[in-house]
Amino acid sequence: MELISKNLLINILCILLPLFIFQIIIFLKYVYRIDKKKELSFTILMMTSICLSMLFPISFGGEFIWDLRRIPFIIGILYGGPKVGAMLLPYLLVVRFLLGDITGFYSSAISYTITAMILSLISRKYLGMSLVYKLAMSSLLVLLSTQITFLIAINIGHVMMTPSMWLQYFLINLAGLLVATLIVEMIHMNSDLLGKLVKAEKLEVVSHLAASISHEVRNPLTTSKGFMQLSYNGDVTPEVKQYIGTAIKELDRASDIINDYLTFAKPTPEEVKKLCIYTEIQHVVNILTPLATMNNVKLNVKLGGNAPMYILGDRKKLEQSLINIVKNGIESMSEGGNLSIHTTSEFPSIKIIIRDEGRGMTQHQINRLGEPYFTTKENGTGLGMMVSYSIIQGMGGKINVRSNVGNWTSFSIEFPMA
Repeated sequence: MELISKNLLINILCILLPLFIFQIIIFLKYVYRIDKKKELSFTILMMTSICLSMLFPISFGGEFIWDLRRIPFIIGILYGGPKVGAMLLPYLLVVRFLLGDITGFYSSAISYTITAMILSLISRKYLGMSLVYKLAMSSLLVLLSTQITFLIAINIGHVMMTPSMWLQYFLINLAGLLVATLIVEMIHMNSDLLGKLVKAEKLEVVSHLAASISHEVRNPLTTSKGFMQLSYNGDVTPEVKQYIGTAIKELDRASDIINDYLTFAKPTPEEVKKLCIYTEIQHVVNILTPLATMNNVKLNVKLGGNAPMYILGDRKKLEQSLINIVKNGIESMSEGGNLSIHTTSEFPSIKIIIRDEGRGMTQHQINRLGEPYFTTKENGTGLGMMVSYSIIQGMGGKINVRSNVGNWTSFSIEFPMA
């Protein structure tokens, strides 16, 4: 058998070319904001790869005809999830049926259906694995998948397979899948880095703006508010007093926004002290309990660990960041519900997990959290969450957000242990 054949090289090109096109689409999404089409484009490219691979099969040992359709099929379901698998499987079977050979179609239907079910079950856990574990899992999956195909081909198609044929078929599929996995991981890494660069550029602009004009704007606001308060306490009609009261409230609101800008411009702690996480969380809960009661929300606090846990930071800024996050969680539950706050410690870090039962967010919304003026609330400014992110990062912490639209949102805040 001539292993390195023209059709084998075409199969490899059919796998690599759609992945590189997907890389281009990822870059274009930051220019044209095509996030909603990202999953669709990935599915279409995997379908294209499967189809092209099947159109250029490779003769392998006389009767056995094979191709590399397995690689885009596995990649598509592992990274796209069951939803993509539900589209790839019938598409693959339709193309295989149109190519003829009813026995081969039945073999493909059984083997790829079993493979799709296995891939769908582990796809979510797969995305959370490290690169080394992903490569190991990919190797195990291609071994399992090729073994299933061979057993079905031998028992249903009555194809004669030698150990040498099986080994070569497995190794080529394994090498192709590992290379494709590395390319997809590289694409995701580049996408994450580009997203962070875009966000960092936006935040830098806001930071410079805050540092340059916030003080100058706050001074005339303070003066105007003082004169209005004097007029409010003076001899004026009730109607005028109502107008003055409204103006004072709006000045206070403007002052709060400017204070948020100032906090963002200088997120590093001013007074670094050793803070007890238990005490700070309990203080935040005491402050927000009345708001939670008004919104029919029950606050559940569970502080893990036998001994108090400490971090280094600024007490006021830490409380401000936690209040913003918990307050957003309470306001997201328009019909009430439970909001839980619990802590865990695993040296050298302490983790605070805040979970609500609100309306949730899409992955696109999660990715934009912390950007200036991005908010999911009708009357929000987005500055509160921006400040919270800035404060937590300034204290050496990290934020990880997970959500399920319509069900819940979870903020995991991790600080280095003092």
